[in-house]
Amino acid sequence: MRRLVFKFTYLGIGLLAALAGVAPVAAQAATASGSAASFAVLADSTGLTCTNSTVTGAVGVATSSTAVTNTGCTMPQVQVASGAYANFLNIYKGIAGSLTPCTILSGTLGGVSLGPGTYCFPAAATLTGTLTLTGSGPWLFEVGTGGTGALTATNFTVVGSNPCNATWWVRQAVTLTTSAFQGTILAGADITLTDTTLAGRALATGAVTLTGSHITGCTSAITGSHHQKKTKHCNQGVGNGPEGCDPGNSNHRHTSNDELGGTPGNPGRKGGK
Repeated sequence: MRRLVFKFTYLGIGLLAALAGVAPVAAQAATASGSAASFAVLADSTGLTCTNSTVTGAVGVATSSTAVTNTGCTMPQVQVASGAYANFLNIYKGIAGSLTPCTILSGTLGGVSLGPGTYCFPAAATLTGTLTLTGSGPWLFEVGTGGTGALTATNFTVVGSNPCNATWWVRQAVTLTTSAFQGTILAGADITLTDTTLAGRALATGAVTLTGSHITGCTSAITGSHHQKKTKHCNQGVGNGPEGCDPGNSNHRHTSNDELGGTPGNPGRKGGK
């Protein structure tokens, strides 16, 4: 199955972005408007809690704007954006339906440089340190491809790239603390930002909670996967099976983090594609 490529472009003043380049599995589900791309924050009906934070860009909730608690925040008036929220869900489910192939990552990603491509954590990701994105993208990071997995980042910084060219698809919740993050977050549960700067979007199937944080939004695309060869990738630490390495299978080229130029305890990638 070919990878998804999600790309939005703005079509004139006031018009919402259009969704293009998706694989057939997502094309039937995705709406034509691509309206999620125009939002910096989207939350479900459980709503948004914002304390001493700022948001640049549109803010929406799935149903009622009464599901918003604003304490000392600077942001636009919250919209009831059921259409944009439904569009986000279609994008999220489209990626979930096509999680292959990818280069498997492990460790904190501190000190790692990654070129454009599709990368995944089979389970949860716990990140710290500095990740450098090289080139112009796109990047797609998938967390929880094995069925479960949250993204937790503490004192984590993402540098380089165009923030709109990085997408973080997460099976479960996203928690960022004292971090400087880049990209569009597509979360399968709540998003919680504390003392964090996000150059990108926070789109959640659950609630969004901001405390002492700043979201600057994006002005262009929600990007999806980078085309790659359909090779099987694995992680030496995962073991055999769908996510692991099987030395006896000579029909695939296996790629583990050990081959990506990392240091002991901190696997990485040299250069990138």
